[in-house]
Amino acid sequence: MPSTQSIKRLFPLVLLAFLLGCGGTNQETIRLTVVDGYPTQSLWIKEFIDYYIPEVEKRLASTSNYKIRWNQAWGGQIVKTRNVLPGLQKRLGDIGIVTTVFHQDKVPIQAIAYVTPFVTTDPELVARTVDEIAEKFPQMKEAWDDYNQVYLTNMVVLDSYQVFSKEPIRGLEDFKGLKINGAGTNLRYLHGLGSAGVAGSLVTYFQNINTGVVDAAMVWPEAAISFKMQEVAPYMLQSDMGTVNSKALTVNKRAWEKLPEEVQRVLTETAIDYRDHVAKLAVSKGEESLRIFQESGGTITTMSAEERQQWAMNMPNIAKEWADGLEEKGLPGHEILKYYMDAMRANGQDISRHWDRE
Repeated sequence: MPSTQSIKRLFPLVLLAFLLGCGGTNQETIRLTVVDGYPTQSLWIKEFIDYYIPEVEKRLASTSNYKIRWNQAWGGQIVKTRNVLPGLQKRLGDIGIVTTVFHQDKVPIQAIAYVTPFVTTDPELVARTVDEIAEKFPQMKEAWDDYNQVYLTNMVVLDSYQVFSKEPIRGLEDFKGLKINGAGTNLRYLHGLGSAGVAGSLVTYFQNINTGVVDAAMVWPEAAISFKMQEVAPYMLQSDMGTVNSKALTVNKRAWEKLPEEVQRVLTETAIDYRDHVAKLAVSKGEESLRIFQESGGTITTMSAEERQQWAMNMPNIAKEWADGLEEKGLPGHEILKYYMDAMRANGQDISRHWDRE
């Protein structure tokens, strides 16, 4: 039989074990399914796994009230690249990364940077400005609400669109007769160049060029390297068409309303940090990818400032068309366009065309 002294020595340990056990019992586990159709080598998904999830878990652990059990479904396991939004709307996932360029008919304000090319190559500035627009103009979040989504943030995952091609493109004259892949709105950039735009997505560009469906693709250096584009498109025209907000992080509204306030707050705050983290990586990865591209045998041709200006000015004013279209729907298109362009001017960007002043 243990002595009184032994019992006294054991008591604190037993009490500690009891308290820890109670703490573990009271912690609630929340299950969330996160979806995107792109594979895990995509920058934004890799950083969701390596940055967003650990940050959310760390912040929740500070109170030990909640823990999230993540079900990660990437690369088309649940939804394809163009079906993330409808999948989330049907609650095939709880939280997802929507490629907004595929849904500009549904969330048209998200297209602001796509319709203003040749304005900036600063991902952090674009991401921050678009979220400012989301706060200043409630119509932006209301559009997501129509599809049962709670908008957390936008995302800029690229430093600047460039042209990657099977054969050299040295200037505007070389665009004639080419078939070029693009994601959607950026196909309008080709107007007047004598080339044909072919809609596609990042996961199809390699195969399309390899099989001769197209001759080139508009893509950014980091993605080109991640998807081994240099193997089929060893020439890059550095035209610096600009950066865009091509993603949004959203949560199914029904799933969101069931979450405790603490979890909602952590998901939201971490989303902004994730946004800035990815934007910074877009710059550093872009620079690194140019080096890797050349070391892999790729050739880079830099478009002259004069031709870049000519390209921008010869395009139709797609920004004004976009703003007019919003106005017809009762949305403040021209005010949003001016707000965005004013932010770019205030931050000293190298603007080839002031889209709002025509």
